Amino acid sequence: MLQTNRKGDWLEIIIPDEWKNKSVEDLFHQIWNCPRKLTHLFRMGKKVWLNGKPANWREPFGTGAKLSLQLFSENMPDIPATYLDVPVLYEDDHLLIFNKPPFITTHPNNPSMEKNTLLNAAAFHMLANGETGEVRHIHRLDRDTSGAIVFAKHSFAGALLDQLLEKRKIKRTYVAIVHGMITGKNGTFSKPIGRDRHHPTRRRVSPTGQEALTHYQVIKRDLASQLTYVKCWLETGRTHQIRVHFSDAGHPLAGDLLYGGKAIFPRQALHAAKLEFTHPFTEERIECYAPFLDSPPIFKDIDLYRL
Repeated sequence: MLQTNRKGDWLEIIIPDEWKNKSVEDLFHQIWNCPRKLTHLFRMGKKVWLNGKPANWREPFGTGAKLSLQLFSENMPDIPATYLDVPVLYEDDHLLIFNKPPFITTHPNNPSMEKNTLLNAAAFHMLANGETGEVRHIHRLDRDTSGAIVFAKHSFAGALLDQLLEKRKIKRTYVAIVHGMITGKNGTFSKPIGRDRHHPTRRRVSPTGQEALTHYQVIKRDLASQLTYVKCWLETGRTHQIRVHFSDAGHPLAGDLLYGGKAIFPRQALHAAKLEFTHPFTEERIECYAPFLDSPPIFKDIDLYRL
């Protein structure tokens, strides 16, 4: 775990032994894989200092050096701030993890018209805590899906979290309830997913679609209701991925009318129950569990902490 300290607009990192022969350039390119545009902005804007002076980007750090990055700005959010009662699962100077209630959209498609999305709530949360900056979501959850979702509080955190997501280093574990009795204990869906040309929002399994990998494990079976509770985790993040894969397999999610489920719940029975990743700045292992929020409950007798 790295030792870091926030000092106003700057983040100070104490260089560990394993970085002593690295340079700022190595850190940005090899370790953080920072996008070129953002790297250029930090280089030209002299937003990186080493031991109290502007850094020489090619000079090795040495042990115990103090690297400072100007990460935090006083820019006001470019989206209206709206109070919504959304539980916070984890928060620090760089990121925010909400437990998203169902029936809330992750972000507005029309920012001037939609002001009750989770992104609006994130902007309000930051302002209420005296923080500014352009907060943004790292991934999405469908409107009717609940659970853990990550927001970046500044552009550099956003870039590094995007890299983790792209490299499949953010593990997202879901709980779903599907119709029918799934045979076997576990399995993987690997069929590609594309748009449904006959419906504006629906997706479908398609040989010309994008790669999609969904792993699942049966948690329990409800014989009386003919429902199976499953744990799912994703290798990719396609729109409606879990919903499409289970529907294609003949086990649509309960409550998911768009993909053939029956209206036994007020929404599709899908909850993002757990998030795991290594913090991009501190290298701390982050593990968040998102309690179920439905009242009356949809997911019954499930121990999140054993997923």
